[in-house]
Amino acid sequence: MTTLIAFIIIFGALVFFHEAGHFFFAKRAGILCREFAIGFGPKLISFKKNETQYTIRLLPIGGYVRMAGEDQEMLELKPGQRVGLILNKDDKVEKVVINGKEKYSNIRIIEIDSADLEHNLVIKGYEEGEDEILKTFSVENDAVLVENQAETQIAPWNRQFAAKSLGHRAMTIFAGPMMNFVLAIIIFMVLGALQGVPVQDPILGDLTKNGVAKAAGLHKGDKVISIDGSEISNWNDIVEVIQKHPGEELMFTIERNHKTMDISVTPKIEKDENNKEYGMIGVHSPVEKSPLKVVTYGFQQTYDMTIKIFQMLGKLLTGQFSINMLSGPVGIYKSTEDVAQLGVYYLVQWAALLSINLGIMNLLPIPALDGGRLLFFAVEAVRGKPIDRQKEGMVHFIGFALLMLLMIIVTWNDIQRFFL
Repeated sequence: MTTLIAFIIIFGALVFFHEAGHFFFAKRAGILCREFAIGFGPKLISFKKNETQYTIRLLPIGGYVRMAGEDQEMLELKPGQRVGLILNKDDKVEKVVINGKEKYSNIRIIEIDSADLEHNLVIKGYEEGEDEILKTFSVENDAVLVENQAETQIAPWNRQFAAKSLGHRAMTIFAGPMMNFVLAIIIFMVLGALQGVPVQDPILGDLTKNGVAKAAGLHKGDKVISIDGSEISNWNDIVEVIQKHPGEELMFTIERNHKTMDISVTPKIEKDENNKEYGMIGVHSPVEKSPLKVVTYGFQQTYDMTIKIFQMLGKLLTGQFSINMLSGPVGIYKSTEDVAQLGVYYLVQWAALLSINLGIMNLLPIPALDGGRLLFFAVEAVRGKPIDRQKEGMVHFIGFALLMLLMIIVTWNDIQRFFL
């Protein structure tokens, strides 16, 4: 149960930050956002605030922001169709009722001659009970179409995604992955503020209660000058010497309170996963909690993790990294379970790594992903005009289908590895 809760919280946070990036910059550009969804499939929780429907859906495999103009907008009002109009105090249409018109008392029934709900925002038609007089009704920018009691807000052209400048569209798409990197930076900064930022000075940090360092007489804050006569210049030198001499007596020359002294320490023998011996004395690296160090740590850790993930991608492309080593939701859940057993600190680090991974994956130039859409924008910038929307939509559809196929294969591999 603990793993499930941790997985839900981590997944929810990663997807929320990603989609919040899309959502925020879409709203800044004036795009109508119809839905902000976490997950796919059937709705579990849904509520509407202002223009947007907020939903949590069943399948935890991502999320989306549904922006006006990305799909077929809405029902088309056709000539000869009978609809009901509800006007506001300014005599502008605020509701167009497709069916169930009898439920409204202040409704005006018309037979449509023509309708433009994108550019001119007018409906022309013949009103029921009137002579054959063609009337023109102005439509509000935020008018709604009502069908089967469900309301859908119209999207004038200036509120649609495609109407915005190339820069605004590109930023709206790029903002999702960008926010995953921002989340990782924030996580590492918080960890740095709480735990301290490791520094490379050859000074001893906290000592474990039952470690050999404490038993030998070393203290927190001791500056290590040399070990067995070898000069020590940074923390990594200390670690390297200790690990290379398991079970061997080492003479630490330290400085404490401006005095130099020698202390004998014998590293405890430990074994790694390959049964190889290494030394350990039970001392942690020194840490610092200055604001500058904390901020730098957040950016540096995110950068280092990003480089490592790109290196793994390089191995995948060159065949050094098998597809069986990829993980889907099941594999991520199992890894979360393993990390959760190590403690909250490692679990939060794991969340930061997943966030960076999600950001990078979405930036890959693959159709249906954010990177694929940005690639189309780059082509548009070179050509000076957008690619045909139907052709682009078909490419993204094929890309999405292939991604779902890959997801199924990876998930099946995860199930076989962990449960069969």
